[in-house]
Amino acid sequence: MMLHFAREEYDTRLGRLTARMREDKLDAMLLFAQESMYWLTGYDSFGYCFFQTLVVKANGEMALLTRSPDLRQARLTSIIENIVIWVDRTNADPSMDLKNLLSDMDLLGCRIGVEYDTHGMTGRTARLVDNQLLSFGELIDASSLVSDLRLIKSPAEMAHIQRAAELADDALDAALPLIRADADEAAILSAMQAAVLKGGGDYPAHGFILGSGEEALLCRYTSSRRRLGARDQLTLEWAGVHAHYHAAMRRTVLIGEPTSRHLELYEAALATLQAMEGKLRPGQTFAEIFEIQARMLDDSGLTRHRLNACGYSLGARFAPTWMEPQMFMAGNSQPIAPNMALFLHVILLDSDRNAAMTLGQTYLTTEEAPKALSRHSLDLLLR
Repeated sequence: MMLHFAREEYDTRLGRLTARMREDKLDAMLLFAQESMYWLTGYDSFGYCFFQTLVVKANGEMALLTRSPDLRQARLTSIIENIVIWVDRTNADPSMDLKNLLSDMDLLGCRIGVEYDTHGMTGRTARLVDNQLLSFGELIDASSLVSDLRLIKSPAEMAHIQRAAELADDALDAALPLIRADADEAAILSAMQAAVLKGGGDYPAHGFILGSGEEALLCRYTSSRRRLGARDQLTLEWAGVHAHYHAAMRRTVLIGEPTSRHLELYEAALATLQAMEGKLRPGQTFAEIFEIQARMLDDSGLTRHRLNACGYSLGARFAPTWMEPQMFMAGNSQPIAPNMALFLHVILLDSDRNAAMTLGQTYLTTEEAPKALSRHSLDLLLR
């Protein structure tokens, strides 16, 4: 088998899940999130773009319902033994196969948790499942159950995250010598991705963000490419990835003489990130970290130029995003605990003056101060 963890690690995860299910009085879970299946069993596939679900009973019994192309995928990459195939055909309704599987597993009339809030559960899939199962048993929205368990990383998971962070640093090392006036964005992007893959890493769960000029103010990947000007700005957000575990970084690099506005934004971003880092420890909540950002930037007159979130949890993720659902934003009472992998960022976007400045890196939380995973400093990057 192509497993990234020892069998004992998967057994421990299953034990944590079934204990939580018993607490919540769930007889079974229907996992539709690929990262949940991967975390629990090692199952590694992009087959979640079609209908598939992993059924987990409170006694630990599991069965995967998927398509034929993923039969061997599941056998080779996971500990799942019971793999059931639904047949591709016009107007197929795999939710009927799911209902039959649940009946075979003696779950008629039971209380069943469902991962609704995931990219593996489309609106059509949700309607099919509800139509078939609402009269079969009691369906409970348990979308956050596994993602909450995944927040705390084991030592084996932390080893993958630390390797991912090394690869993120390697990507920046590959990019910096190329960043100069008249440089091609495509060359920079290809060098960064190549550094991760050459180091034994993976493709990221979403594309690296790379944009210069006006596009330096964007927070998403675009397919446009340009050459850098003699006086320019280049925003980068990327991640090192190892065994699907991500460690993200974010920087804005200035080409040529920096403007006074860029320097103002950098000083505000640096002070804010350092203040958030100083409070990133047990006893605080995700909301309290966000409130530090909001207060400091608002006091600096930067309210219109900041975002309404300043980071998120990281872990093993699949396309379309490496962002975990737990975000640093107002109202999130999620407490910070040791052994979390958390990405903190400060993103300042002044559209009036076409000035961007961003800083971000990944941390591992401890009993006390967090550990920044990058070997790079937070110094302003000037080329």
